[in-house]
Amino acid sequence: MDHGRSSSHVRSHKKLHGWSPDQNKWNEKLYPFWEKGDPRWNNCWKGGKVVARLTSDSPALVGSNVTFTATLQFPRCQKEDNDSNIVYDWNCKNDSSDFPDLYVYNWTKWIDDCGWETCTNNNTHNVFPDGRPFPHHPGWRRRNFVYLFHTLGQYYQKTGGSSAIVSINTTNITLGKQMMVVSVYRRGHRTYVPVATASDIYVVTDKIPLFVNLSQKNDRNASDFVFIKDSPITFDVKIHDPSHYLNNSAVSYKWDYGDGSGSFISNNSISTHTYTLQGNFSLNLTVQAIIPVPCGPATPTPPYPTSPVTIKTPSNLDPPISTGVVENIPDGGCHVYRYGYYRTVISIVEGILQVNIIQMTSVQLTVAEAENSLVDFVVTCQGSLPTDACTVVSDPTCQVPQNVVCDPVNVTDQCLLTIRRAFSEPGTYCINITLGDDTSQALTSALISVNGGSSSRTVAGVLIASGFFVVLIIIVTLLLYKRYKEYKPLERRAERVVNHEGLSVYFNNVKAVLFPRNNEKNPLLKSKPGIV
Repeated sequence: MDHGRSSSHVRSHKKLHGWSPDQNKWNEKLYPFWEKGDPRWNNCWKGGKVVARLTSDSPALVGSNVTFTATLQFPRCQKEDNDSNIVYDWNCKNDSSDFPDLYVYNWTKWIDDCGWETCTNNNTHNVFPDGRPFPHHPGWRRRNFVYLFHTLGQYYQKTGGSSAIVSINTTNITLGKQMMVVSVYRRGHRTYVPVATASDIYVVTDKIPLFVNLSQKNDRNASDFVFIKDSPITFDVKIHDPSHYLNNSAVSYKWDYGDGSGSFISNNSISTHTYTLQGNFSLNLTVQAIIPVPCGPATPTPPYPTSPVTIKTPSNLDPPISTGVVENIPDGGCHVYRYGYYRTVISIVEGILQVNIIQMTSVQLTVAEAENSLVDFVVTCQGSLPTDACTVVSDPTCQVPQNVVCDPVNVTDQCLLTIRRAFSEPGTYCINITLGDDTSQALTSALISVNGGSSSRTVAGVLIASGFFVVLIIIVTLLLYKRYKEYKPLERRAERVVNHEGLSVYFNNVKAVLFPRNNEKNPLLKSKPGIV
């Protein structure tokens, strides 16, 4: 079975459950073996080449299962039908396509013509390369591909359609990177024909695979690891355990946020912490899993160089010298301790914590100017000073945006500014005002009723608590991000004054592109100081 590979490689690995060693014989008459570069590969499939994709859910914690998926990609305009035949896809036919028949390979006809119960070669044809017969599960005759998985000097064989899945337990696999290779054969009239090969690197580790998702309200970009002072950060730990190996384990999380607040131990994968000082902080997380395992001999043979050591139950989450500690607890069975680690450095800076609309007033205009209703929104914020402001005008449900206006702002001493917006028609609107700087952004919302009239304009507004409208705000934000992308913050640089005129033109151009039918005229009137 090894086709020239050294059989001594087999002896360095323990047997995988359900797998066979490479010393077994290979029936090359029924399953020909072609080396890479053999010209027969060019004609092994009608209409082009078949590509095999092999993926896994690695990395895998030692003791868990790792699963491999092999998927075949057929040449253009070919697909597998419900009977596992390969047919031409007439929906992709064009002038250059020439389909001689419905079928690329009509294996159903082969089976029907032969009968498979009376064929003289029935018992010799439906076997694997090592001579073992195909398993007679329901529909086994319709599985026209044979998959041969190979790793660690051992192989596993199975039949399938255009894809196949196989899992192995990693208990007896050496830690580190390993190679899995799959060879795929298709059914032929007299033999099985090689169609594709693929390989994939998988990793077995004694460290719990995990990652941490960091998020914070008002943070503009969580991926830059820059967060806002005096606002809680949420740390969400995700353990990579696709085979659910840790389902019956006791998992604990030990946090050190790096700001001198001490260690925090929890059984919850989600934690929050608020930094009250600016600066860079080293975040450290240790995850401990106490995994129940069958009790074996007092000195079991390890699958890797580190040797199990019997110790007392740790009083904290500081890992022992060996992470593969097997402990026999009286009346509690046996357990193994595994650990995972996460470390990163985050920066804490000043940011915009909260935005409030403290006043809404209508602007009185002359009859000649009374084409639109103008409303001034007086806005304050807490935290750092904003550099840009965006206003989203939506329908009363806050779900259908009608107008977006963004513009840079220049606030020098305190966060107090007036934002003037024009409304061409009377009605009720949902107003969403967002103030942002380089690292943060905060928003507030209000419902406003605009009444039209030639001699007077009135406006009634109802402020909405941010918490009450959080769901609607999220929906609006997602819709805007998907359609319009995110507006970029202005960088605090010396050339900002020089580029101020260009930035204004940029925002106006964006507005023109996004809202070509916008009836709002002069939405950003700057005739008065402090009015945006």
